[in-house]
Amino acid sequence: MESLFTGLTMGLSLIVAIGAQNIWVLSQSMRSNYRFTIASVCILCDVGLIISGVFFAVKIQTYLPSLLPVFVWGGVLFLFWLACQALYRAYHRHYQLSISPTANQTRLQIAAAAFSISLLNPHVYLDTVILLGNIGGMQENPNLFAFGATLASVFWFSVLTCLAPKLKTWLNSPFRWQVFDCLIAAFLILIAIKLLDVL
Repeated sequence: MESLFTGLTMGLSLIVAIGAQNIWVLSQSMRSNYRFTIASVCILCDVGLIISGVFFAVKIQTYLPSLLPVFVWGGVLFLFWLACQALYRAYHRHYQLSISPTANQTRLQIAAAAFSISLLNPHVYLDTVILLGNIGGMQENPNLFAFGATLASVFWFSVLTCLAPKLKTWLNSPFRWQVFDCLIAAFLILIAIKLLDVL
């Protein structure tokens, strides 16, 4: 049970930290009907990376250094694109209550964007594959550690997407939505710039 608790606490401590994925998930969950799709994709990506990290960390780390610049530049460009979208919405006052939640994006497009924000972020690989992988490999029971870490992902993304409608109610005005989108854009740009430090 110690390995399970370690996996759960380590997983939560890494995933709860504010990052591009959490910001995007919260923003999209307030604008879209596809909250289950968003949560499912993020959980699926996390589970796959955690399991890969715990059981195949040594092999994966051999190839990661050469792939890291590709992920960094892909992540930076994608984050800037998301920031531009947020600024565009703020400028044109495109907030949730004035448009149909499914008018702009289909479930498939939302799922594709969720995969992108999850897998084009190099910090995800550093956290799940490298950090959790190394810690999990040293546990008495790596299986329980991996289960605990994946349980943390299921819990966090479920809570984040479920609480989004309540936050949307608080943002029930064009001005608050504009402020929210501007903050989202600022966070995404800062994270994109910070990603360049990985290179």
